Amino acid sequence: MLSKKALIGAWIVVGCTAANAQTSTNSPYTRYGLGDLSHQAFANNAAMGGIGYGLRDKSHINTLNPASFSSVDSLSFMFDTGMTFKMSNYKENNVKTNANNASFDYLAMQFRVHPRIGVAFGFLPYSQVGYQFSHSQPVAGKETVTMTNLFTGEGGLHEIFGGVGVKVFKNLSAGVRAGYLYGNIDYQTQSGVDVVSDLSIVYNSIKVRTYKMDFGLQYTYELDKANQLTFGVTYGLGHKLNTKETKGVQITDQSSFSNVNDTIVSDSYGMPHTFGFGVAFNHKRKLTVGMDYTLQKWGDVLYDNRKGMYKDRHRVALGAEYLPNPFAKNYLKRIRYRAGTYYSSPYLQLAQGEGPAEFGVSAGFGFPLYLFQRNTILSLTGQFVHTKPSVSTMLSENRFEIKLGLTFNERWFAKWKVN
Repeated sequence: MLSKKALIGAWIVVGCTAANAQTSTNSPYTRYGLGDLSHQAFANNAAMGGIGYGLRDKSHINTLNPASFSSVDSLSFMFDTGMTFKMSNYKENNVKTNANNASFDYLAMQFRVHPRIGVAFGFLPYSQVGYQFSHSQPVAGKETVTMTNLFTGEGGLHEIFGGVGVKVFKNLSAGVRAGYLYGNIDYQTQSGVDVVSDLSIVYNSIKVRTYKMDFGLQYTYELDKANQLTFGVTYGLGHKLNTKETKGVQITDQSSFSNVNDTIVSDSYGMPHTFGFGVAFNHKRKLTVGMDYTLQKWGDVLYDNRKGMYKDRHRVALGAEYLPNPFAKNYLKRIRYRAGTYYSSPYLQLAQGEGPAEFGVSAGFGFPLYLFQRNTILSLTGQFVHTKPSVSTMLSENRFEIKLGLTFNERWFAKWKVN
């Protein structure tokens, strides 16, 4: 038992360290806002379009609605971890380029502390920033001299959370997830000409250390003994982020640097109020079909002490899972078959127009494993994502993602009887 706990602890340390060191995107759009926002869905949820508000599954951890934490089995300890491989193709004005990335995504554990109370802890991504591109043009009045600007950015925000779900009544559960949101985002623009001269570097570094709060409810209505409907609602608290932003300009001759106009600004960014609603239909614990809707009120959020830089974001998702027979001798009948789709509107309001909208389709499998654990599931998800901006000449992206998730479901709390 101690060795298993030590192993899980090691996974958490390694995972969090790897997450802080990685850049899992190459999109120039991450130059704006807080970067590319994560939906925080695990691999099994992602295969179903990212739904989760109405899901209550004893076999998986569902962080999208903390009310689901109360669904954990009384004897189980669940541990979930996942990662993503991305293959992206970018296109702008008939110019194409490719990029490949890999990222460690999440760690979570969940167990029951009371017949009506389940708790969960873990690590989740919130956003990622990663880009490098350049722009060159002749200097006005000196067509033989070229000015080049090199734009780079990296970093992101991550969340460490703890949550509790309580079964208030037989069919009604409530939950709360409290998190610590942290991370650094660094932007830099380097400007210079193609003759011997100094370079100027405009830099902007944002440090975030703040809290995050999410609340959820789930109500299950039994249509009959074989069919159930579960309704879920969530609310994420919006507030001003605790940020420290350092802005400045450096002049360099490649051997020494000088700082010019170095300033520090605090609390100039925010995060939105978020509302979610979902419903899931379950038939004989074999077929699950669900739909989610999410509204993020970005339109009222500060960006560099300004409003009007964001717009409200809407996300609609549909998904399904089919499990033929969890106790069948035929292995193919014990596999979970999943599929889904989603659409997400942009949250960025750029000078050229709106940021990119996102459309995705996904499919995946949940493979049961019985090597060492009582009920371990390997989730394999394939997802195609297309991002399209409002202006046709702006950058678009086609991306294929492979998500791997491993869910350990251990019987840790059974009491042994000795005759």
